[in-house]
Amino acid sequence: MSNVHSCQHDHPHSRATDARGHGHDHAVQADPRGRKLLVAFALTTITMLAEIVGGAWSGSLALLTDGGHMMVDALALLMAYVGARLALRPADTRRTYGYGRMEVLVGFVNAISQFVLVGWVAWEAVQRLLHPGEILSGMMLVVALVGLLVNVLVLRSLHGHSHDDVNLASASLHVLGDLLGSVAAVLAALVVRWLGWLWADPVLSLLVAVLILGSAWQLLRRSAHILLEGVPEGMDSAEVEAALNGADPAIRGIHHLHVWQLASGSRMATLHAELHDQGDAAQALRAINRLLQERFGIQHVTVQIDPEDCLDQPQGCAGHGHG
Repeated sequence: MSNVHSCQHDHPHSRATDARGHGHDHAVQADPRGRKLLVAFALTTITMLAEIVGGAWSGSLALLTDGGHMMVDALALLMAYVGARLALRPADTRRTYGYGRMEVLVGFVNAISQFVLVGWVAWEAVQRLLHPGEILSGMMLVVALVGLLVNVLVLRSLHGHSHDDVNLASASLHVLGDLLGSVAAVLAALVVRWLGWLWADPVLSLLVAVLILGSAWQLLRRSAHILLEGVPEGMDSAEVEAALNGADPAIRGIHHLHVWQLASGSRMATLHAELHDQGDAAQALRAINRLLQERFGIQHVTVQIDPEDCLDQPQGCAGHGHG
């Protein structure tokens, strides 16, 4: 039996490469995402300026924290927009998978930026607790309420992204942090105004920083997992291999199985298949592609059909694991 390769993706009629088909599908998905991100960037930038000015004028750390968070978020949203636009660029001879992974890289950088912000807030909060200063609670309350309203609008516009879309997930994380910061600023303003507790401002800022830290860690873990070519979350490669072994009677064994995610739900797989003597290779390939696409959502599949011994190793592939 000869060595055979099979490649299948969203467009069954194109078997040689998925550059054109993938690019078209991604364009359909990324264009509305780009518009959402651009609107979110504009609203966040305007609110950021208002909160920084209002925080400096009123002396509120909660407002300054939310304003500083929004400054990072404005950059994050801009980066996410650029990432979404770059993802539309077609594949070329140097980047045969295109630029779709840019959105994952943007998510990774955005998560790291959150850790920097949390460190700054923690330091500033400790200084405010040790050396409290006067706070203009009335101005603080008005600015915080405006920021809260804007963040609600932005978060709603970004709602409904794919679970696998770390680009919009990172943008939503930043906006959610802004929303929590605005809530903390409103609460702090009310406590300072009604009870005169100046410590409420830095304490609530620290609480928001802790919440941001947890979400940032989740995003960092998800994006790093994709960048490290890990198996998509919720998928068990051993289960995939077992299912493939029963996909068609012609299949004798599956090995060298690798399943990973390029970006935003774009799952891919490569594998070696050994067939029984006189097995129908074309039928086995169709069964493998159909099972991976329908059961596991893997759109791009590359299959190598080996003769009796795997061509990659002199002693065959028996015993080699999957990734």
